[in-house]
Order: sequence, then C-alpha cells, then structure tokens
Amino acid sequence: MARQENGFTLIEVMIVVAIVAILAAIAIPSYQDYITRGRIVEATAGLGDGRAKMEQFFQDNRQYPTATPGCVVAPTAATTGSTVQLTQLQNFLLSCASTANTYTITATGNAGGPMAGFVYTVTESNVRATTITGTPAAKGWTGSTTCWVIRKGGLCS
Repeated sequence: MARQENGFTLIEVMIVVAIVAILAAIAIPSYQDYITRGRIVEATAGLGDGRAKMEQFFQDNRQYPTATPGCVVAPTAATTGSTVQLTQLQNFLLSCASTANTYTITATGNAGGPMAGFVYTVTESNVRATTITGTPAAKGWTGSTTCWVIRKGGLCS
C-alpha cells in the first residue's frame, strides 16, 4: 500500500512567494503616496488657519503685522500686539513675512523629515504656490505657481 504525502510542493510555495512579492511591489508605493497626501493636509490647513488669523489682525488694526517677525509659532513664543500667533505643526514649519499691506505665509517640510522638499505658500491675495525639490521631485511630485499640489503629477486643491 502506497503512503500518501501531505503538504505543499516547492513549486507551489515559490508561486505564492512570487504573487506576494508582486502585490507588495504595487501596494507599498501606493501606501507611501497615501501617507504623503495625508501629511499635505496638515500644511494646507495650517496655512488656511494662518491666513484667517492674518486677516483678523488686518480687520482689527487696518494693517498686517509689521513687527519682525510678523508671526510667531505657538507654543514656543508669546504674541505681542504686533504679531500673529501661528499653530505649531508636526511635519511642517510655518513662517511669515509681512508689511503693512502684504504678507506671505510659508509651510516648509521639516528638514530630514518625511515631508522635506515640500514648500507651500499663501499670500494676502490668496495666491497659493507649491515648490517641490529633492526626493519628492524625484518620485514624480511637481510644483505649481498657482495652487497647492496635493497629488503626484501636479493635481491641485
């Protein structure tokens, strides 16, 4: 009487490993792009909040802050009557430059962090711009002078 073997053959195991490797090669880059797009929301929301605060300052004072710097990032610095307090972000550093009639708020990806190379700006005229350099540019991200880029290929919000 012949004994029946149970289990998998080597070829079956190799096929399964090959299928898993192909799926991983497709899924991992897509997941990384998804995470990056989620972090971009932090910058655009911070810029929107900063813009609202600058406009509120203008409504109260009939000019934008003229102190140097015109804004400070909470909670590391206290505001004075001549500055605007911006929210501290996890992956971006907010900064601003302003005169009595203009301002530019910038969200710059933290150096060495996952968002390094991304720079988003907004002005008093709501002109939005994106500058992308370094690793993100090599991975297919492109900048824009007219909008905030939220996806590869220059898709804007």
